Parts: sequence; structure tokens; C-alpha cells
Amino acid sequence: MADTKDKAKAKSAKAKVQAEPKFSKETYMWWYESMKLMRRFEEKSGQLYGQQKIKGFCHLYIGQEACAAGAASALEKGDKWITAYRDHAHPLALGTSPNAIMAELFAKATGCSKGKGGSMHIFDKEVGFMGGHGIVGAQVPLGAGIAFAEKYNNTGKVCICYMGDGATRQGAFHEALNMAMTWKLPVIFVIENNGYAMGTSVQRTSNVVELYQLGESYDIPSEPVDAMEVENVHESVARAAERARAGEGPTLLEFRTYRYKGHSMSDPAKYRTKEELEDYKGRDSIESVKATILKNGWATEEELDQIDEKVKQQVAESVKFAEESPYPEPEELYTDIYVESDYPFIMD
Repeated sequence: MADTKDKAKAKSAKAKVQAEPKFSKETYMWWYESMKLMRRFEEKSGQLYGQQKIKGFCHLYIGQEACAAGAASALEKGDKWITAYRDHAHPLALGTSPNAIMAELFAKATGCSKGKGGSMHIFDKEVGFMGGHGIVGAQVPLGAGIAFAEKYNNTGKVCICYMGDGATRQGAFHEALNMAMTWKLPVIFVIENNGYAMGTSVQRTSNVVELYQLGESYDIPSEPVDAMEVENVHESVARAAERARAGEGPTLLEFRTYRYKGHSMSDPAKYRTKEELEDYKGRDSIESVKATILKNGWATEEELDQIDEKVKQQVAESVKFAEESPYPEPEELYTDIYVESDYPFIMD
């Protein structure tokens, strides 16, 4: 049985390598470097968490990199992004400095949220990243609201709103979908379905296991996407963005992906088998892109190794930057609370 499974996996991998590339050399090379940066950054974050240099909660994105990279290549500058608390990789894909993100994980003043947000609350207005949000499903109506603002201001921009599979059991999810379709908001709802809402499988927690079908309840165009392939992610997001910009309203995409680590750093992930994990690792999106690059002669193994070394140096520099940065001053507790600098109702 194992031999048959291994042969099938090898055949599948071979088929992927032999397929004609759907995009340019530049796109594949960008995907490779971007996803490598996410992977190395997250691996280092996990290591630093184990050393207690990063404290609090920490949710890693390892295995899901294609979900961010494929969307980033499909969307435009000025589009808005919002997600839950597994939020390190999305801003990396958008161009946020690894230094600013790592400093935020260290709770340093040089972090992108001035050290006040930590791992679960990365923000970067400059690249359109509207933050990671800690309350499950809370970002879904926020994403619809951001899209409402884009439509109201006639910007031609869209909002892509990510959530985990567990968020689909929240009432706010359904309310936001209903309103988004009623008002034809330019929002792309993305369910990053990695199979387990924290540590419980979708099959045990939802009567509807084909999660994209939830969007069809509101007449929202919805589809499942094999998000272990970055090309599929790009294509599905590009279609959804085209619809949104044309005034046709929201799309719901179910990205079928997988996280190699537990829900958070405190999760031993004993609810799944080693065989399942290894099966998904055999479909790794970074390795798939690498195989396409090599097959087409766009780069050699040595040149790809140089990219990996470059990325490792970026991550190492981000750690050095974070370690050498100061913590926020106590007075920072009282700043960034109100938008108005002269807010009249502050009580001493």
C-alpha cells in the first residue's frame, strides 16, 4: 500500500514538473524568493520563540506560503489586505521590511506596530496591509467595511479578506457575506482551509465540509482552489479581482492548503498523522515552483541556492535589528489611542 502511494506521489510530482509554465520567468522567480523569505522567516521565528526571545502567541504560516504569494502577484498596488492572527507572511509578500516585522515580534519600538501589537497584530498602511486580528472572524466584517470605503470613494481598488476555516462558524462571517453581496462590495473573501480549526478537523465541526458552498448561500460566486499550487491562487484571485473592479461584487475562495506546524507554537499537533503531514510536504508549493524554474532553465541549482542564502541573510539581519532595537517607552501606553491628537474627552 505504501509503495503504491509513493509511486502515485512520484507520478504526481513528475506531472507537475512536465507541465508547461503558465506565467513568465520573472513571476516564478519572484514567487520563489517571496515564498522562501516567508518560510525562512517563520522557521527563525519558531526557533526564537523556543528561546523565549519572542513571547506571547505565535502562529506560523509554514506550508501556506502560496496563499499569500499567489494573491500578491495577482492584485494591484493600493488594494487592501486584512487577515487573522497568522499574519507574518502576508506583509512580507507585500514588501514590508522583515526588520519591522521581526522587531514587532520582539515587542520593540521599531516594530511596524511600535511594539504594541506583537505577532498577532502586524500592520503596515504603506503596503495596504490592514492588520492581523486576534478575535476569530472579527476581521471578516472589517474586510467588508474596507471594501465599502473603496466603493464609496470610487477608488477602483479591492479588499482581500483572509480567514481560517474555523471562522466560517462565526455569525459575523454570514452577516458580512450577506451585506457584501447585497451592496456588491469589491471584496474577495478567502478561507484558508488548512483542515483544522485550531486542533479539530472541519469534518467534526461543520455540517458543510465543502466550505466554498457557504458563499453560494448568498449567491456569491464561490470556488475551491488547490492552494498548494501558487498558479491556482494567482488565477483565482485575478478572476475575483476583475469581477470586483467591474462592480459585480464579492467572491468567496476556499484555499485548500496545509500548515506543517501546529495551530500555534504551543500546539503539538497530535490530532493528525505523520503520514498526512508527509503527504502534504510532498506537494510543497516552494518545491513545485523550484521544479518549474529548473525545468525551464530559468536558473540553476546554484543560483537558487544564492537566493536562499540572500533570504537567510535578510532574516539574520532582521533578528539583529530586533535585538538591538529599544523597547517602547512607558509613555507610549498613552499614544495611538485616538486618531484626533486633540481628542477632547480624555480624562486624567
